[in-house]
Amino acid sequence: MATLFISDLHLCAERPHINQQFFDFVERTASQAAALYILGDLFEYWAGDDDLADPLNGRVAEALRSLGAKGTTVSFMHGNRDLLIGREFAQRCGATLIPDPTLLDLDGTRTLLMHGDTLCTDDIDYQKFRAHARNPGYQAQFLAQPLAARREQILGLRAQSERSKQDKSNEIMDVTQSAVVEALRSHGYPRLIHGHTHRPARHAHTVDGHVCERWVLNDWYQRGGYLRCDASGCRLIDLQP
Repeated sequence: MATLFISDLHLCAERPHINQQFFDFVERTASQAAALYILGDLFEYWAGDDDLADPLNGRVAEALRSLGAKGTTVSFMHGNRDLLIGREFAQRCGATLIPDPTLLDLDGTRTLLMHGDTLCTDDIDYQKFRAHARNPGYQAQFLAQPLAARREQILGLRAQSERSKQDKSNEIMDVTQSAVVEALRSHGYPRLIHGHTHRPARHAHTVDGHVCERWVLNDWYQRGGYLRCDASGCRLIDLQP
């Protein structure tokens, strides 16, 4: 049976067709796999696990729990949009939270999983914000606020982020090659799977004489897609719109 990888779905009420693609994918495709790895940004934003009463959030959690009940193991890695997902959400989904990065043996091939944002080291402003947003003290202070206030702040940050992207080159928002090389070297020259950049493709990197695959996952803004891996290798598959 295959192992599937997805990231950057950015599920939200404003894109109901993408939400439905996700539910169809879980029911028809992921249910036939041995494992599903979600490598961050499942949601457009996550204000805290006390937001599970939101209809979409609750439905997503129940869909993943149903998937696990059918025998597909579900693992979740934080992205930059849903870094506040915690144990309550994971338990509701029946999913395992995994760190970024995670190294595993996949059908005999060492495979490194990352969300991908730590590879974008040329985007200095983003890396500063990332360090601030992941500070435990800041997160505790943020989560202590009322849910409505948290949602309002997140919407403001989203708008600010979109404005800042307009002033950045595509190269800055993509991975930095030296960061990719360092990740591959420091983890023993594995295959690398990540999302974040919204540029699905297969890359081959030669590092210290080792040829390493790097797979970039689909984003789901227009239509969904996933990476399917088994003993014969990996391939990116687009979902029909």
